[in-house]
Amino acid sequence: MLTSLVPSQCKVALLAGGTSGEREISLSSAKGAGKALETAGFVVTYLDPASPSDLKRLIDESFNVAFLCMHGKKGEDGVLQGFLELIDLPYTGSGVWASATAMDKAKSKEVYRKASIPTASSFSVIKGEEYDSKTMAQEIKGRCVVKPATEGSSLGIYIVEGEQAIRDSLDKVFEIDDSALVEQYIDGKELTVAVIGNEDPQALPIIEIIPQGESYDFDSKYAPGGSQHICPAALDEEITSRIQGLAVQAHQALGCRGMSRTDFILDKEGQPWALETNTIPGMTSTSLLPDAAKAAGITFPELCTRLVEFALEK
Repeated sequence: MLTSLVPSQCKVALLAGGTSGEREISLSSAKGAGKALETAGFVVTYLDPASPSDLKRLIDESFNVAFLCMHGKKGEDGVLQGFLELIDLPYTGSGVWASATAMDKAKSKEVYRKASIPTASSFSVIKGEEYDSKTMAQEIKGRCVVKPATEGSSLGIYIVEGEQAIRDSLDKVFEIDDSALVEQYIDGKELTVAVIGNEDPQALPIIEIIPQGESYDFDSKYAPGGSQHICPAALDEEITSRIQGLAVQAHQALGCRGMSRTDFILDKEGQPWALETNTIPGMTSTSLLPDAAKAAGITFPELCTRLVEFALEK
């Protein structure tokens, strides 16, 4: 905790940018988080892991903690976390294993199933390997979601139906990722639940996402007016408690620390289905974690301060 290290004495390396397809979103997150950290009184240095000289500064200079605003590969998949472990620099968010597992949607769904967290039926497909699209179409029955297994920010998501449409969508997904997920499409409310904490994680208020398009894709996430966020979501107490409990369960089953955000679909029968867990939620002006924290009475500077405190608990 910051009991012996007040913000003005805490030197924060704010890491953003990187080389993934989500670089620009990462830089936008850093603007929001950086301003909040500075408002809270921290000494903030902006560094880009895509720059070797910036990585060297992490080794050569004296920082108390790294604040990660990294999205996508080599940022939230355990790679950068492993580097920070090697140089013994505390960092916000989850460790190597949890980051790598949550980043891989197929692997995280295996964790969900072992933890009895309901999740839609799916098939994993690896680029270059044979797959049976006919069986996929027959077993999923109806519309399915074809998406990259290890990309974030809803990049490359297709909602399709039928064997040929599955094959065509997989061809497109393999242009940006080496693995894909073909998942049963579930019609219902799109919800997301942020969780913060380490040993005793707490769920924040649930957000209902109402995209302007057919699904919560990249534009819905980041374009102004791309989606409407309702927080707290208009759900009864019982279902609210259940979904928040599942989000905490996902956080713990994946071994997350500091923060996570799990997305759900609540179907027409009132059954929630976990889709995926994000270990480094966005920090832009339209991002969900700051919105949920605000609904819980936590300001953006207070949220960032808590994330630093969680990092220093490790």
